[in-house]
Amino acid sequence: MSVKGELKEGAGFVKEEIYEHGKSAEGQRKAQEGRDLPNEGRIEDGKAPKTTKPGTGHPEK
Repeated sequence: MSVKGELKEGAGFVKEEIYEHGKSAEGQRKAQEGRDLPNEGRIEDGKAPKTTKPGTGHPEK
């Protein structure tokens, strides 16, 4: 994975963790943006985006 892809994955994780428990619409939108960042990094690196829920332990397809 490229450095840029790895940074997007890390930033997405942090952004999701910060905003996931917020009740406001703005917080929920930012949490979703955080969930989307890792897939952007994977696509840039030529990998398929993950479609399973994070933390479920499902292998990549």
